[in-house]
Amino acid sequence: NEYKSYLSCYCFDPKLCCSIVCITMDVKHSNNEYVSTKDSEQVSVVFSIQNHPSSLVKALTPFQENNLNMTHIESRPLAEDPNKYKFLVNLDIKDRDAEKRFQKAIEELRVICTADCVQVLTRRNSDNSVKKNEVPWFPIKIAELDRFANQILTYGSELDSDHPGFTDEVYRKRRKMFADIAYNYKHGEPIPTVTYSKEEIATWGQIITKLSGLFETHACKEFRKVWPLLVENCNYNKDNIPQLEQVSQFVKDCSGFTIRPVAGLLSSRDFLAGLAFRVFHSTQYIRHGANPFYTPEPDVCHELIGHIPLFCDPEFAAFSQEIGLASLGAPDEWIEKLATLYWFTIEFGVCMEDGCLKAYGAGCLSSIEELENCVSDKSKKLPFEPSQIAVTKYPITTIQPVYFVAPSFTEAKRKVREYSSQIPRPFTVHYNPYTESVELINKRENCLKMIRDLTSEMKTLEDAVSKLED
Repeated sequence: NEYKSYLSCYCFDPKLCCSIVCITMDVKHSNNEYVSTKDSEQVSVVFSIQNHPSSLVKALTPFQENNLNMTHIESRPLAEDPNKYKFLVNLDIKDRDAEKRFQKAIEELRVICTADCVQVLTRRNSDNSVKKNEVPWFPIKIAELDRFANQILTYGSELDSDHPGFTDEVYRKRRKMFADIAYNYKHGEPIPTVTYSKEEIATWGQIITKLSGLFETHACKEFRKVWPLLVENCNYNKDNIPQLEQVSQFVKDCSGFTIRPVAGLLSSRDFLAGLAFRVFHSTQYIRHGANPFYTPEPDVCHELIGHIPLFCDPEFAAFSQEIGLASLGAPDEWIEKLATLYWFTIEFGVCMEDGCLKAYGAGCLSSIEELENCVSDKSKKLPFEPSQIAVTKYPITTIQPVYFVAPSFTEAKRKVREYSSQIPRPFTVHYNPYTESVELINKRENCLKMIRDLTSEMKTLEDAVSKLED
């Protein structure tokens, strides 16, 4: 019953974005910033109550009487009603019995607060689908990526029996070392420098040497523009595997995107959420040298050669972020559609350039066979239509049989935004680059704020145009 209060400037409520007073039982502090512990909650409940003595005690009683573990509580005044307060409660729901008790507590809470004042935010697994009136949990501030960064589907050192490095103990130990670095990483820290072995550098050298010979004829102009800059500023060459920290700083200067190391494969929802904050989750290990031109999972060659050059391009970076923002709070079935859209664009995208096909997808640009296939007549090409792309099945371990051709990044971004407007969620999201946070736009006050910001930018643009010479 002893709560300690802290001031914070982010909220979890889709209906309000303002400063809040945070009351918490289980927190970590880093650089004077409030961050919840990574395993603190599976389900969050947002509710509003009258500002009366013992109101909070009454509202929390259903959780206490149903023996539920509350791990985190936040409160703030309700902007539209000064006589009410809004609360966020995080709870651990670890088994079916706890789930039944949770549902009973929610029913009781809705009687106390009225049903329309209670909302459930959840990070349920696909086998425990989101129920009616629940919104999938999503991060509001960039620091909250720490919450799911280690909730990976496979750990980096876990290899299948058909993996080229399965029987190589040295390689497995290296993979675990890289995975441990990522597992212990927290937002705001510099990415640790690693020393790659001679064998790893040799593998990298073979790949970058052969691929770089194809870029001039097969890669899009945005990629070709950035590639020499990476060679000059980040030591992209056959004798050196660039460090993620150095590359991250360069990408941030170019487009605002940053890199975050990851220990293994994230779920589609979590990976896309990172893009919303202009964060790219990147592996740091390298494929096994026995087969340098094949990898069953993303590695540092795929990330640095395939992804990074285009993330340096502001137009492409904005397109990538658009897919990420669309995923926040989206239902599971829409996450699958957006992940498929990501696959056929960010991973295996092809565009037209001066009447010729060029690759912009990382899966194409980091694979010799895929790069040659995507611009040849051997594969099928279809027009860029998000509604069709989102339901198209694709192979993961073989060459792609079909590609969707975008006329330009700008047009692709427009179509993705138009398609995303169909996602059934009761709010629109907007990324604030100054606070590195997501703002929910579903109230008049939020809309007016955006209008004021846009008006200010338009005045700046008007002033700039007036000073241009005819």
